[in-house]
Amino acid sequence: MNHWLLYLIAFLIFPGFLFTGTFGLLVTWVDRKVTALVQYRVGPPLRQPFYDLFKLWHKELILPRTARKTGFLLAPFLGLAATTLLATMLGIFNLNPEIRFVGDTIVILYLMLLPPLSIVWGGFASGNPISALGASRELKLMIGYELPFVIAVATVLFKVGSFSLGEIIKYQQVHGVLLNHPSMWIAFLVSLICLQAKLAQVPFDISEAECELMEGPFLEYSGPALGIFKLTQAMQYVVVPWFLISLFWGGTVLQGWSILWSLLKYLAIIVVVVLVKNTNPRVRIDQAVNFFWGWVTLLAAVGMVLMLSGY
Repeated sequence: MNHWLLYLIAFLIFPGFLFTGTFGLLVTWVDRKVTALVQYRVGPPLRQPFYDLFKLWHKELILPRTARKTGFLLAPFLGLAATTLLATMLGIFNLNPEIRFVGDTIVILYLMLLPPLSIVWGGFASGNPISALGASRELKLMIGYELPFVIAVATVLFKVGSFSLGEIIKYQQVHGVLLNHPSMWIAFLVSLICLQAKLAQVPFDISEAECELMEGPFLEYSGPALGIFKLTQAMQYVVVPWFLISLFWGGTVLQGWSILWSLLKYLAIIVVVVLVKNTNPRVRIDQAVNFFWGWVTLLAAVGMVLMLSGY
């Protein structure tokens, strides 16, 4: 079969759009169910995230008169396309680490910037001052968490001596997972903190802040466009933890009992995200930026120094 056809199938079906979208919606149900139990509620049925998406898809798409229509309509697709490509790359590299190219981890880091940037683009293109404020907060939050996150990822790259994710996975297959080293535990902890912000979960859901900004950048979105944003956020729930597992925890193996172990690793990260979300209040944007540029960056630097010292 033609290689381009295989890549297209991977992009559209597995491990790309269809698989990641479906799995991401299921994970959002787990999040909502656990949150409901913490609040002594029953929570939604398993099909609820799919109902919500289908309902949005059949709603009317309203274009604000003050919006820059091209940017307003293209922004959701930018985030969706980037997330789908990320899922495809991560799936291919985990299924066959031999399939790689020079610097693919750097490409992944760049692609991970596009979904939040699409939110910023859509918020500013809405023509609504509240949406613009939410977009501004999203941009400032990105400036905050990207610095320690890049340092944490660089700690792994320098430890392995490669910028290829497939090479990092193969290294762990031979030498054991990187979490066997103290410096990698520190880098992993930094990445988990940044993960909370990348997923826009409490305490870092500052750009949406429903009680203050009424969904912020998404305020003017409706119908299918809003549905695409929500689907992208659900897919991010899969992609970003998957990237951390590939970097620090040996990647995922979809064969035999290894499937269960791979799923347990993923669920462990999701449990941390949900627990942090339900036990912390939202912080202000200045507090978040100071936190990431202060203690989190310092912690990431300590991990880097320990790695260079051989730990």
